[in-house]
Amino acid sequence: MTPPALPARPAGAAGRLGRLAREIREEAERARGTPAPALTAALWRRFADTGDRLAYESVYFERRRRLSALLLAAHLTDAPDDRPDDRPDDRPDDRPDGRRDGRWDPALDDLLWSVCEERTWALPAHAPPPGAPAGRHVVDLFAAETAHTLAEATVLPGVRLGPRVRARVRAEVDRRVLAPFQARRMWWETCAHNWAAVCAGAAGMAALALGSARLPALLPRVEAALAAFRSGAGRDGACLEGPDYWAYGFGYFVYFAEALRAHTGRDLLDDPHVRAMAGYPAAIDLGGGHRPAFADSAGRGAYPAGLLDRLAERLDVPVPEQPAEPSFHDDPCYRWAHLSRTLWWSTGAARRPPAPQAFLPDAGIVAARAPGSAFAAKGGHNDEPHNHLDLGHFVLRAGGATVLDDLGAPEYTRGYFGPHRYRTPQASAAWHSVPLIDGTPQLPGRERAARVAAHVPGEPLLFALDLTAAYGTPRLARFVRTFTWRPGRLDVADDFAFHGGECRVEEVFVSRARPAVRDGVVRWGPVVLDVPEPWRARAEELRVRGHDGARETVHRVRLTAAVPSGPHRFVFRVT
Repeated sequence: MTPPALPARPAGAAGRLGRLAREIREEAERARGTPAPALTAALWRRFADTGDRLAYESVYFERRRRLSALLLAAHLTDAPDDRPDDRPDDRPDDRPDGRRDGRWDPALDDLLWSVCEERTWALPAHAPPPGAPAGRHVVDLFAAETAHTLAEATVLPGVRLGPRVRARVRAEVDRRVLAPFQARRMWWETCAHNWAAVCAGAAGMAALALGSARLPALLPRVEAALAAFRSGAGRDGACLEGPDYWAYGFGYFVYFAEALRAHTGRDLLDDPHVRAMAGYPAAIDLGGGHRPAFADSAGRGAYPAGLLDRLAERLDVPVPEQPAEPSFHDDPCYRWAHLSRTLWWSTGAARRPPAPQAFLPDAGIVAARAPGSAFAAKGGHNDEPHNHLDLGHFVLRAGGATVLDDLGAPEYTRGYFGPHRYRTPQASAAWHSVPLIDGTPQLPGRERAARVAAHVPGEPLLFALDLTAAYGTPRLARFVRTFTWRPGRLDVADDFAFHGGECRVEEVFVSRARPAVRDGVVRWGPVVLDVPEPWRARAEELRVRGHDGARETVHRVRLTAAVPSGPHRFVFRVT
């Protein structure tokens, strides 16, 4: 089998991609002028000793940043190699078709060789536990991504590698990823989340690019893993891992699907369920590059521009507005798949905009947008991938800011993916806009599920969730939360039924904006809440570490009262 052709030149290298092309060249110059940092044993041990992931990962992704920049800079260069003909025996070889269409970059050769010398392409957090069989290569997300990058480096137009480097790269991709994948079943092959799509999709694209002899054995397993990934989304196409993981997992699914189509003509995108999954970002879009940071995501960020353009072109789905021109730095991990496909697939063509309201019934998510105001709320269950204890949680935008907010993803540590997950504020019920009932927060577990009790679109929009099962307190007989949203106003009505008379309830409302609490009124900038009797409000703040490790101060308002059974209404007005 021969590898599929890659674009000879990025179609959108000029115009709207001018910033990206400029940043690529700047980053490549930086990579040539400074030495790449080393992945030391001390950095590797730090995760085992302290649970800190960022120390090793910051160096790892700096090396991938340099690699992507050097590869893309060579790909963008049109000028022929002008080195003299008396090059040494390990000089770069010509393209297989006889063209000499790029410059040889010794810094790229050196970095590729250095990546091939890395102890492993996996991260410490994904290393085998003590007692696991020794000598096995770990095929995790990042090993598979690295294999994909290196494999396409050997066939990318404009990139001219020394023959020893080219041979070493091909051998390492096979030894570290393709051979282990063929030799044994991987745990992620049956996962209904991003691991299946990224690991299988990246490995599959590496095999396609190399024209690997392992393709007949691997392709059926890649497609089975991608089917497992798709099973994690309901018929509504929602990504329960949140919008950032949609870009990651579904992105790699699409990247592989298009590589397979170029290679075989088969089209994995021609499927109603895939079309529904492609529409998820538009469904939850809050306008201006904002979205609810449900699960482990951020409330603002750029989706890969090439991915959105390809989906709009191929599937005619609406896609959200991008906040800015594509940048080399949109993805902090500098993934080759995102960057290269943004260069190749971005067209800048007009896109169909999101509808003003969307309802995702399987995920239990509603979102609504209007000029100057937006709202989203979620149900679901408390054992979702990248789960937070957040059933009935909501976000509210007004005046160009997300006022009632979701804290999104925390810094990833060993403890966060272990038994202490819900001690992390960002994942805990105590730092979502949901109540504590009789001193009891929401509990984890798939059986702790919300039921959509009502959804009536329009203005006003009505959305009701039965949240009784989310709590374990014996005092609670029933709890239904109803949202009524119209531009400029959100009513939240919590209807409780208690056993044994009045019950103590603490209503929590979370924000990154500092609230002002005075004379029975809470104000978050443009949003005001008149505190009803008998509730009493107090504000609290906490310093937390965000996903990038940076500290920030977050705020919550607690409204506390002993209340009888019945509805209790809280009205948020935009002033």
